[in-house]
Amino acid sequence: MIELEGLTKRYGSKTAVDRLSFTVRPGVVTGFLGPNGAGKSTTMRMMLDLDNPTSGTVRIDGKHYRELQEPLKYIGALLDAKAMHGGRSAYNNLLCLAQSNRIPARRVDEVLDLVGLTAVARKKSKGFSLGMGQRLGIASALLGDPEILMFDEPVNGLDPEGIHWIRNLMKALAADGRTIFVSSHLMSEMALTADHLIVIGQGKLLADTSMADFIQQNSRSYVRLRSPQQERLRDLLHANGFVAVEAGGGTLEVDGTTTEKLGELAASHQIVLHELSSQRASLEEAFMQMTAGAVEYHAHGTDVHGGGGVPHAPVDGPRWGESFEGA
Repeated sequence: MIELEGLTKRYGSKTAVDRLSFTVRPGVVTGFLGPNGAGKSTTMRMMLDLDNPTSGTVRIDGKHYRELQEPLKYIGALLDAKAMHGGRSAYNNLLCLAQSNRIPARRVDEVLDLVGLTAVARKKSKGFSLGMGQRLGIASALLGDPEILMFDEPVNGLDPEGIHWIRNLMKALAADGRTIFVSSHLMSEMALTADHLIVIGQGKLLADTSMADFIQQNSRSYVRLRSPQQERLRDLLHANGFVAVEAGGGTLEVDGTTTEKLGELAASHQIVLHELSSQRASLEEAFMQMTAGAVEYHAHGTDVHGGGGVPHAPVDGPRWGESFEGA
């Protein structure tokens, strides 16, 4: 379990993380969402003691990270796959980490096999593709067989098979009772993976809720109907207290009810329906609704030839990897 209490990080006059308090619990995949510049990377770095908080605390199973002996046996993390030493082979990169945490060398072969890198174990990691580097980073997180795992953009660079694999791996680890904390900008993937969501904006906590509740609370749900007897259907709905809105293509949209109620109503009056479906916004739509006021950098217009350009969102903080450079 990971516990944050009043976690704050300031860079001069800039507050990157503002009094964050939440708990990442075992047994579920917890997604960590926020717009660019929201403070996600800074938060995750402080959780791993790579950045010192201005104030507040982080506890890993009740302890500060720096109090952990052989920390890879408690918590494994992938924050930046490029942090590996490019001049070393995949095997030797992991072996150095294993030796520093008194992890048996046989575990290196096990995790390389688990992530599908056995065939390139003796090749230097600087020649790896983005996806292969990502798999090596995941292997390093799994090396100590920890109870807690943190992933930042774990599917970055992976092919469809790799995405399917890491998704199922995270779910299986959570089902095994482990604590899984994952940050990603791919909303469609997060919707398939996460059970619980932590959402931040401009360094502040915006939501700490289940995936289902988040979508329900931040999006519109409605029923879509289409019938060759549209006029009669609309009159029937109106007579029964429903507000039907025309949505084009001969469809009607009705809020505040269910497909069962409307289907039974239409059937009782012998009205033919060509479509009767429940509609709910995607995670992406709900996320955009929730964070609309917390987006720090907006792109304006679509003119790619103009001189204005598109502003770049800043990196939340220094990238993970300094501890591995020159290792």
